[in-house]
Amino acid sequence: MSAIIKLGKTTIKRNDDNVYIIAEIGQNHQGNLETAKQMVMEAKRIGCDCVKFQKSCLEAKFTAAALQRQYEGAHSWGNTYGEHKMHLEFSIAQYQILKELCEKIGLDFTASAMDEISLRQLDALDVPFIKIGSGDANNFPLLKKAAQLKRPLVISTGMQNMKTINRIVGIMKENNKFDYALMHCISAYPTKPQDCRLRVITLLRQTFPDVLIGYSGHELGLEISKAAVSLGARILERHFTLDKKQKGSDHQCSLEPQEMEQLVYYIRSRKSSLLILSDLRDNEELMAALNPIEERRLFPCELKCHSKLGKSLVAARCIPAGKILDEIDVLIKVSEPSGISADEYYNVIGAQMNENIHQDSPLLWRHIKK
Repeated sequence: MSAIIKLGKTTIKRNDDNVYIIAEIGQNHQGNLETAKQMVMEAKRIGCDCVKFQKSCLEAKFTAAALQRQYEGAHSWGNTYGEHKMHLEFSIAQYQILKELCEKIGLDFTASAMDEISLRQLDALDVPFIKIGSGDANNFPLLKKAAQLKRPLVISTGMQNMKTINRIVGIMKENNKFDYALMHCISAYPTKPQDCRLRVITLLRQTFPDVLIGYSGHELGLEISKAAVSLGARILERHFTLDKKQKGSDHQCSLEPQEMEQLVYYIRSRKSSLLILSDLRDNEELMAALNPIEERRLFPCELKCHSKLGKSLVAARCIPAGKILDEIDVLIKVSEPSGISADEYYNVIGAQMNENIHQDSPLLWRHIKK
């Protein structure tokens, strides 16, 4: 069975030539609603199918210690990481304004759900699909709740190994969820050509013949994204900005309107996938991105992002020694310091606590009886 997924009014098929193009605005709007509106209008003019933002409930996504850590630098919007993130976070009322603008001009609007509260809010906002970012691709409880919603999912796989990706597919099957896509993604900003590992697209297409595969790129330039489409990516997501020189860490690996316009034109007008790859064969950077690959794992270039945004198991309440952990005892958050990896969630449920632990503190293996 060939995978088919309907995103908004667009039907995307795994083995067709049609490509769904997402302009990820993310938080490149600088926390300014008028800038976001301008970016929406530009994405529409260029011919993108969708604009995507990022939705977080900060207390649900981060521990208090992670929000309180000092965050001073050229790209900071506050003295602490919490102040920085709060400056960039839109309210649901602002999301509603942006969604209505997108509906008026015929552009799909959605966001990444960065926590369970945001997942519920986006579902209530009735977006055409929900994105699960790489930082939550091993957040199995969130994936399970997302799979139970009656709307498509697009799931990025940055920082994950094949065991975790197989688990994602398993969770979808267990919940009779078939209208979802997996996105090859490397969580490095920007991604060097040799680190893009485009052959993972081929690996995912071979491993999951009934799943639609896409590409979420953080590299500089256009050629690698063009090649991703040639390899079978049928959803293409690139970060979008009005000006790469703006304050903010994502602008550098984003496309400005002229670049995005060139990419959209190329994809919409291409004749055949084979022709495209032959066109690109003299490009050294592209050849590096197309190096053979044996497996998907956490790559060295992703370690910086993993240490900053990888999620951990955290105590949902004060838990006494001797307590047998159940699902209401454990949350998954970005923690400072980090704790047991999020993908161990179901291995920890049912285990006995070795010592007392405070609410909102990371769970460590020493806390749990062997």
